[in-house]
Formats: sequence, structure tokens, C-alpha cells
Amino acid sequence: MKILHGKVVSGKGNFSRWIEQLHYYYYQKTGLNFFPGTLNVKLDRPYYIPENTLCLDAKEYGGTVSIYLVRCQILGHPAYILRTDRNEQGIGDHPHTIVEVACEVKLRDVHQIKDGDKVEIVLN
Repeated sequence: MKILHGKVVSGKGNFSRWIEQLHYYYYQKTGLNFFPGTLNVKLDRPYYIPENTLCLDAKEYGGTVSIYLVRCQILGHPAYILRTDRNEQGIGDHPHTIVEVACEVKLRDVHQIKDGDKVEIVLN
């Protein structure tokens, strides 16, 4: 079992819109009804998506960006790390030290999380 360590940071809010718009596709891939937003975590070291990772391909939904989905657990909740193909290639908005975690609840509210709080992400 691999554990990623990091601190919560503010995001740009881009994934919230896409999670809502692509809800059906995310549910079909993961079986989870994602809350429309992600928890951004700045890791203590870079994280790279493993080979053969689940992917929502741009062709599946008629888009231009593919999204990798890595199953994990955070604060006892089943979740997924979401990373665009552009971010994974190093040409997107986030460096490899930032991961965005999606799950069925708003983690900031349920666990009173704020920027700077330390979290662990358990990879399944």
C-alpha cells in the first residue's frame, strides 16, 4: 500500500464545473457520485500516474482533454485522484506535486479542512 503525504491548498475551481458536466461519465467509470469539486493537495514529492490507469478519454465525451482516475482513499472516504493528460505531460496548470482528489462529499466541510492542513492519500 502506497501513501502520499501533503498539505491542502486552494485550487482554481476548474474541476467543479467539469465534474458536474461529466457526472455520467465519471459515475460509469468509478461507481461514485462525485461532489462537484476536488480537494487539491500539494505533495511532499512529485506523483506520476501509473501505467494502465483508468482513464476518461476525451473521445468518450467529445472533449479535448483526457482525465486519469487513480483509485484511492482519503480521510476514510473512497476517492479518486483526477489528473488531466496535460498535467501529467507537464504542460498543464499543475506540477506533478499537486493532485486533485474527488469523492462523494465536500471534504473541506465534512472534516473542517483548511489550507495548510496535512492529509494522507492511500492508493488502492
